[in-house]
Amino acid sequence: MKLYVLTFCALLASGCSMFQAEPVAVAPVAVKAARQPGLVDANGAPIERVPFVPGRSSATVEKMAKLKGCTGGQGAGLMTPEGPVEVYRMMCQEGRTFMARCELRQCKAM
Repeated sequence: MKLYVLTFCALLASGCSMFQAEPVAVAPVAVKAARQPGLVDANGAPIERVPFVPGRSSATVEKMAKLKGCTGGQGAGLMTPEGPVEVYRMMCQEGRTFMARCELRQCKAM
């Protein structure tokens, strides 16, 4: 009896492997900045809003900004692709912008 159950399980497992779904190639999703039609700069060029993306050194940059008197907002967002050199931007409550450049997680204000 055990031999029949074992044989049945082996046949069932091998039969299931025939019906595997084909791998689907997933295209990378490009992050597009949300454009709002009414926002233009002093020269009339449209202003693009960059979505907030936290990075590896966001907390460090937020602490640096706080020491410089910059508080509020969402926090320090990554402006460049992740890598050995990253640039962060933080919008301050007073309307100022704090930026920092981090190279191998060593950050300096810009």
